[in-house]
Amino acid sequence: MPDSTTTWIAGATGLVGRALCADMPDAVALVRRPQPGALTVDYTRPASFAALPAPRRLFIALGTTLAQAGSREAFRAVDFDAVLAVARAARAAGATHCGLVSALGAYARSAVFYNRVKGEAEDALAGLGFERLVIARPSLLDGDRAALGQPHRAGEAWSLRLLRPVAGLVPLRWRPIAAARVARALRLALDQPGPVVQVLESSAMQTLGAP
Repeated sequence: MPDSTTTWIAGATGLVGRALCADMPDAVALVRRPQPGALTVDYTRPASFAALPAPRRLFIALGTTLAQAGSREAFRAVDFDAVLAVARAARAAGATHCGLVSALGAYARSAVFYNRVKGEAEDALAGLGFERLVIARPSLLDGDRAALGQPHRAGEAWSLRLLRPVAGLVPLRWRPIAAARVARALRLALDQPGPVVQVLESSAMQTLGAP
């Protein structure tokens, strides 16, 4: 049976993942490559989750880009296959609550490949039987990837450079959002009563996740 307080954070090295870890320092951080203070898992091998403490909650902040992945197949391996693998493992271990970091525009029947994969992942998790699933759909994430040792994302960097000076004029739905704000909003929403599946749009997170 899961411990009443155990939490898994998958994707603990990313912008939102790091923020989730900072927000929940007692959580079990899951990573694909060895990192101090984290547990290494292989998302292609379900058995690699067997030795982990059974969780009550799971937060998934896994994600890459098509440019970094190098192919559609490699992108899907992270943003769908790995997401579903850790969700299945947590659910099988007894997790009842799950928070997923998805993306603005996620839709399983989208003509845009990125949005379609994100939407398919959302739908797959909704079918796993969690008592509560909160799906965060942030707009452009604002954070220092270089400080985390992450690859440079040219498109993201240029967009942030253009939008930061005029962020106050951009509607909340499309305004860049700090990773820490996404993490805080997702945690707060998951800890509150609500529908079995709840979608948190970026505009709502700007308010709920405010420091």
